[in-house]
Amino acid sequence: MLGVQTFSYALIGHRKGLTWLPLPHNLTMDEKTDKVSFDLDKDSTPLDPVLVESLSLRKGTIRRQRLSWYYAPSFLLLWLALFYAIVIPLYYRLPDRLTVSEESLYPGEFVAERAQRLLFTYDRIGPKVTGSYANEVTTVQFLVNEAEKIRAEMRSDLYDIEIDVQSPTGGYVFIDMVNMYQGIHNVIVKLSSKSSQSENYLLLNSHFDSKPTSPGSGDDGTMVVVMLEVLRQMAISPTPFEHPLVFLFNGAEENPLQGSHGYITQHKWAANCKAFINLEVGGSGGRDLLFQSGPNNPWLMKYYRLHAKHPFATTMAEEIFQSGILPSDSDFRIFRDFGNIAGLDMAQVDNGYVYHTVFDSYENVPGRSIQNSGNNVLALVRAYSNASELYATESDEGHAVFFDFLGLFFVYYTETTGIVLNCLIGVISLVLVGVSLWRMSRQSEEVTLPQISIWFVSILGLHVVGFLLCICLPLLMAVLFDAGDRSLTYFSNIWLVFGLYVFPAIIGLVLPLTLYYTLRPNVKLSHAYHLQLSLHAHLVVQALLALILTAMGLRSQYLCLISLIFYGGALLINLVSTLHDRGYYWSLIVMCLQVLPFAYFCYLFYMFLVIFIPVLGRNGYNTNPDLIVALLCGVCVFFALGYAAQLINMFRWPKLILLGLGIGTFIFCMIAVSEVGFPYRAKTNVMRANCLHTRRYFYEFDGSVSRSDSGYYFNYQDRRAFDPVKDSVDLTGLEPVADRCDDYVMCGIPCFYYSWCKWRQWDGWLPRESEVIIPGELNLEFLGKTVLESPTIARFEFELSGPPHMNIFIQPVGSAKVENWSFVRKMLDEPEEFQPPYQIFHSYGTDNSSLKFFIDMEKSDGDFNTPTLELAAVGHWVSYEFERDAEAKDFVASFPDFVHVMEWPSIFKRYIY
Repeated sequence: MLGVQTFSYALIGHRKGLTWLPLPHNLTMDEKTDKVSFDLDKDSTPLDPVLVESLSLRKGTIRRQRLSWYYAPSFLLLWLALFYAIVIPLYYRLPDRLTVSEESLYPGEFVAERAQRLLFTYDRIGPKVTGSYANEVTTVQFLVNEAEKIRAEMRSDLYDIEIDVQSPTGGYVFIDMVNMYQGIHNVIVKLSSKSSQSENYLLLNSHFDSKPTSPGSGDDGTMVVVMLEVLRQMAISPTPFEHPLVFLFNGAEENPLQGSHGYITQHKWAANCKAFINLEVGGSGGRDLLFQSGPNNPWLMKYYRLHAKHPFATTMAEEIFQSGILPSDSDFRIFRDFGNIAGLDMAQVDNGYVYHTVFDSYENVPGRSIQNSGNNVLALVRAYSNASELYATESDEGHAVFFDFLGLFFVYYTETTGIVLNCLIGVISLVLVGVSLWRMSRQSEEVTLPQISIWFVSILGLHVVGFLLCICLPLLMAVLFDAGDRSLTYFSNIWLVFGLYVFPAIIGLVLPLTLYYTLRPNVKLSHAYHLQLSLHAHLVVQALLALILTAMGLRSQYLCLISLIFYGGALLINLVSTLHDRGYYWSLIVMCLQVLPFAYFCYLFYMFLVIFIPVLGRNGYNTNPDLIVALLCGVCVFFALGYAAQLINMFRWPKLILLGLGIGTFIFCMIAVSEVGFPYRAKTNVMRANCLHTRRYFYEFDGSVSRSDSGYYFNYQDRRAFDPVKDSVDLTGLEPVADRCDDYVMCGIPCFYYSWCKWRQWDGWLPRESEVIIPGELNLEFLGKTVLESPTIARFEFELSGPPHMNIFIQPVGSAKVENWSFVRKMLDEPEEFQPPYQIFHSYGTDNSSLKFFIDMEKSDGDFNTPTLELAAVGHWVSYEFERDAEAKDFVASFPDFVHVMEWPSIFKRYIY
């Protein structure tokens, strides 16, 4: 035996304490295997059975005890320290801002200070609502003037520049409504090299309109000024480029997505657009996340990998965004669906709390964030404008798997390559697990491979239970807090998610195997081997999960691939070096190789928390937002700590460690239900409230008015509805809208967008005694009814005029149905997807001419002298260029300072024909 030491007595630790054990024959320890052995002859003193059990004696073998429990807190704090030492600094890393005075030292580089100066001017214009003078005239003139300044600086010997102001009119079906626009404005600048004959061009898009109250300096003023500075740098560059560049500043994205639709379906340059970069902001500041790409055309990602200076991207964000979980959309959809063009969708995603509020101002846009976006966009524009792929007319098939690794480098490969990698790495990993089991059987006395395999299957089953608990315990916490009206407690204090969701996820992941090891110890196999089996089980679960996600066509399975590579690598090293069989030494290799995947998964899911938590403050009343945060935390623990968390069982008294995490969860719960857990803060983390002060008229079939009233229509933005303000605002008489949904079309309320109307039954109505003063007129004129050639079809013709934002709600009465109309037919052609009441949204810029339309109704009995059609016309005076009445102003002012109220006057007129 190698390295043998000889003893006459052994100091043995067991559950009764410490015991000096006299042995008649020498006790030996093999330093190579950490195994202590002894022989007992017939004259030996019998050992206490309890002592024998606690020593895990088998054939004269004493296994080394676990590590002391007091090392466990340091072990857990190590991972927390890595999170704050690696993940947070890399996530918030931004380049230094380049100033105008430094420009000569860095020729051809993006100058953030110049862009900031433009942003300041843009910000001072104020809110830029479609249809307002600020948007349609002032901002358009600002953009044209800046383009003309660039023309004056341009290298006229190298480039040509064209400036066009488009005023399109059109319509299309967007989600659940017909989206119509009339006389809106786009400012378009085309920059071409005189030396190039290419007509195919790269499109850059941002929007200059904003939400009511918001100056829109983040969304999307930041990207407007980024595009202006990129245009300037390209126009003064001494190096010509191959393909033209078109800069689209569209004036109606918030309406939604009307400006981009008007350009790509109607503009004279639209046909030659071969690729695009859409630039958005989902908050104010931070790095610009690439969250959509394609469709197909993986070459776009190849160029991004080669040329983006500050890569920040993930396939997972693309799949989540396109699933519809987020209550947002972008112009990417329009270029993809109506232009059949491939491109990139990039957005700054930090500080989403100020998104679409008055606080989305110049002061909240960091200059370093502008520099980050500018560096990326300028580098990509230079690359794509010289890409040979823009000459191609056929698109490459297939999607791409892509992600940045802690912002340090970018990884990209095709979906097909991903499938091959998943299968290859998965098989290799499973083979390594098989080799490990075989080694255990060879190193353990009288233990066969079939026995170890059976034990491994048992451990695998328990680990699957742990995986389910890892997800379900955080979800249970979310359900309990929601049931107690304590949702969104983390809204202003994101660190609360550690105790509320991360700790329960760790407990759930580890608990089943902890109970197994302590309640049913297996004395035939060393505890170190048992721990390795638990880690092997995690690998098998991830391999199966990768196969399932691949079969479902989800490219986010790359997360499993990363885990398999790093743990498989650690297992291979341990097998080759024989650390696999030397007590717990193998765990050092595992921990070292888990640092990078831990950092990446924390980095990834922290990004999702930064994005989702502010969004959940405007995700509506009808869903529990805590479920999303809990799920993200549970999945993060599964990937980031799936292997490391099992090492808790390496310490003595692991149940005590889990109990400590449970106590931590309790403490965090107490904090969450205190004032610390109140979600909202003035100016920084505001509660959102949509309030329309509304005048309503309900006309019956005979023309009489059956109801005429005024009140405040509330579209609740988050789970708590108006509970946080009930002590500050007089809400006496507040009633649910759902009570009237059976009586009137669209529940008798002036819901604005499709999202408002879709969830209208969750909204509220507060009656007002005095009449709301409307700052304009809404007129719906009935032009007549004509029975068509078919006696069962009659045409109803109308003319509508009013404010820049209007809605038409259409509901057939009884057995009647809409057979045709003058709007886009898609909703009528797909009745299985679109059901009445139908919503027609109509907005205009400077062209306020009336809208004439018809609706063809079909009735099987041909009797059109009875009620056939219920129709509502709605007018919205959104812009602050329209006056609010004094009582409405006072009511809005009564909301606490932590509430941001988006409000305007509206009118609702219901008719029956």
